[in-house]
Amino acid sequence: MSDSRPIALDEIDRQLISLLQINARESVAMLARQLGIARTTVTSRLARLEKTKVISGYGVRLGQRLIDGGLQAYVGIKVQPRSGKEVVRRLGAMGQVQQLCAVSGEFDYVAWLRSDSPEQLDQLLDQIGSVEGVEKTTTSIILSSKVDRGWN
Repeated sequence: MSDSRPIALDEIDRQLISLLQINARESVAMLARQLGIARTTVTSRLARLEKTKVISGYGVRLGQRLIDGGLQAYVGIKVQPRSGKEVVRRLGAMGQVQQLCAVSGEFDYVAWLRSDSPEQLDQLLDQIGSVEGVEKTTTSIILSSKVDRGWN
């Protein structure tokens, strides 16, 4: 059974997480040097943060050059009552859906899509619109990124 209590993070944990968000491949020795603590302390803190799922994984951020080769879009998706589970399952099977979030407001979900061309995006939007239970979609194509905090 998992513990649902919030994880207590101190200032060193927060600084460690910030450094990893800048460069997740930074060496333990360099992290220790930047934080002014021992390498063994960094290692044990990383292990604790991973075990408690504060850090749920490490990933690769694509460079703007690769991203610019295609299109990215956000799609607001409104679903019919009691259709959410099946819509999530179907969208989860689409490789071009990078992220799908349940949201409040006009839409039930917002999907982040990546495609290689306008034609491919058009086909993907048709696919999403034809999923049983999808009532309405609204698409916004990303023109440029103004702030990027490094989310994967």
